[in-house]
Amino acid sequence: MLTEYATLLGFYLASAAVLTGIAVQQNRLPRKFGLLDLALLGIATHKLSRIVAKDRITGILRAPFVSYIRSSGAGEVEEEPRGRGFQRGIGHLISCPYCMAPWCATALSFGLLFAPRVTRFFAGILVSVAASDFLHRAYARMQQK
Repeated sequence: MLTEYATLLGFYLASAAVLTGIAVQQNRLPRKFGLLDLALLGIATHKLSRIVAKDRITGILRAPFVSYIRSSGAGEVEEEPRGRGFQRGIGHLISCPYCMAPWCATALSFGLLFAPRVTRFFAGILVSVAASDFLHRAYARMQQK
């Protein structure tokens, strides 16, 4: 299993290094991120990683790598990695929102460098959905009292 994890980590690091090199060549790296961009990226990363790892509808993307266990409420599912080797390694990665978060944050951050308008648009959608989720849960809690 460590070989598969090392390969996935190597792919992540190599991709980040290549994209960083391109960003440096094109003088796209910002001196710093603004607080609003960090908030946008943070909330969008949270939501995107949960959509990838837990959403019932995106289960079709995870299906080759995980086995369904049960519904965990609020449109989310509980799954476990299946198979061996890379199949299992990818299953571990894509069924864990905490594991997916660095990959999602990296994709969104590079998106902000290379396609800022498009990335802000889609990140705004993800932030809106995260806010909606929070409000749905708050509303349901209020109804229980």
